Amino acid sequence: MVAEVCIRLHPGRRYLSVVRQYGRLRPCYTRPQRKHIGPILKKEQALVDFVVDKIEDLKGRDISVLDVREKSTVTDYLVVCSGNSKRHVQSIAQNVNIEAKQAEVEILGIEGQVEGEWVLVDLGNVVVHVMQDQTRDFYQLEKLWSQGPSESAAG
Repeated sequence: MVAEVCIRLHPGRRYLSVVRQYGRLRPCYTRPQRKHIGPILKKEQALVDFVVDKIEDLKGRDISVLDVREKSTVTDYLVVCSGNSKRHVQSIAQNVNIEAKQAEVEILGIEGQVEGEWVLVDLGNVVVHVMQDQTRDFYQLEKLWSQGPSESAAG
């Protein structure tokens, strides 16, 4: 495409290097390079293990890892855990967030940090759900994601 633009500008002249330099200087013309996992963590399983370890550091309870690669195009793994209180839930999510940043893992978003009932930390291939017991019992994410497509449509 860059070559086509150069030819249309003025046939016979060589604008290729000028057009490429212009595109590099303006982010709207370049495709962002996404890094889901930093150099310390090379594989999805390593990221899952990393997240579980950081949850355990702050005494997160009932940790479940769900492989949703066949069921979701949004993420590959869900890590669900419980905290004892609003502050405990917030602290677990914050610890995952801080440790992931230090490990150069891209954090796509955090939701629910203020409320503290259910905090979601989106790490791309791994999404972490930290919930209070009442919220976890109500939404039953493990049950929802363990059902097959035909089961959830029928039930």
